[in-house]
Amino acid sequence: MRDGVRLGVDVGSVRIGVARCDPGGLLATPLETVRSGRGDVARIVELVAEHQAIEVVVGLPTSLSGREGPAARSAREFAARLADRLPPETVRLHDERLTTVTAESGLRAGGVRGKARRAVVDQAAATVLLQAALDVERLTGRPPGEIVRGSS
Repeated sequence: MRDGVRLGVDVGSVRIGVARCDPGGLLATPLETVRSGRGDVARIVELVAEHQAIEVVVGLPTSLSGREGPAARSAREFAARLADRLPPETVRLHDERLTTVTAESGLRAGGVRGKARRAVVDQAAATVLLQAALDVERLTGRPPGEIVRGSS
């Protein structure tokens, strides 16, 4: 397992959930919700610098069959824009199937309802995504997902 903080990013059309892990890569925790649109990539770049993150794991939403639709294309485009602003091989895409469902379920089970749940579900989904990526790396000894190369 590599040492260093990683950020998990769950890209949505309205909000982007962000999570981070400890430097040992053991536990993912919610960090922030960023509004999608102008300045979103810049804010993620700021968070990378602020937390001295070695990697950003962006969720790739695919269907249960593995097909990629419009949401996956949006996530790929976001990841490429982010990769343009960060050092090479810093951004990775990782399968995020069912992360939002898992996050919603956990929040409901914890008694978080309505507006309060909507306010944190993106962070919770990013946390589920990042924890899954950390677990994959711990089990396989290899970084999770696929490296994203910027367009430049």
